[in-house]
Amino acid sequence: MPRSKTDPATGMPAPATSARGLGRLHLIGGLVGLVCAVVLLVEKIELLKNPDYVPTCSINPILSCGSIMSTPQADAFGIPNPIIGVAGFAALATLGAVLTTGVSLPRWLWLATQAAVTLAVVFIHWLIYQSLYVIGALCPYCMVVWVVTIAVFAYTTVHNLQRLRDRATPRGQRTLAALTEFRGAIVTGWCLVITVLIAIRFWDYWVTLL
Repeated sequence: MPRSKTDPATGMPAPATSARGLGRLHLIGGLVGLVCAVVLLVEKIELLKNPDYVPTCSINPILSCGSIMSTPQADAFGIPNPIIGVAGFAALATLGAVLTTGVSLPRWLWLATQAAVTLAVVFIHWLIYQSLYVIGALCPYCMVVWVVTIAVFAYTTVHNLQRLRDRATPRGQRTLAALTEFRGAIVTGWCLVITVLIAIRFWDYWVTLL
């Protein structure tokens, strides 16, 4: 990814997150998340029809969607989580497609998007905790959703903060410029922390595979 130009007012790289660039992320992330949510919904339906059904993403005792789908956490709001995912990621992909056309969105829609991605990232971290420390199993498709949600949240938040850049103090502008420049590294580091937590939590199992 090319480095952004230097802002003469702050001496830091100038923000370079465009609405179209964010739209591409929303579109791709929305489609990836939608595919995962649809697959999980199909698997959930099959499991409801046949309790003995083994989901395709149940690979071993740890990577086991079936173990997670049968828990209360899989229906956190009284409906299967994949239904929420289908609706949310379909909306995200639609928003992304609109943004790639260069359309200027109203302020209220940006605020609604920020609220939605913030709730989503909080929710998936609750699910991460439940998967690691309560259920004791992982869902491969869910982990893809985790990564997509974290990336969308980080890039959307930085983009929305940029809209306040002109009203920020010089220190605030430098902080925002740094966040913009290193947002990819932040997402990577965030995901690496989760990977380390997974490795530590299930270390006794992973070593048996060596």
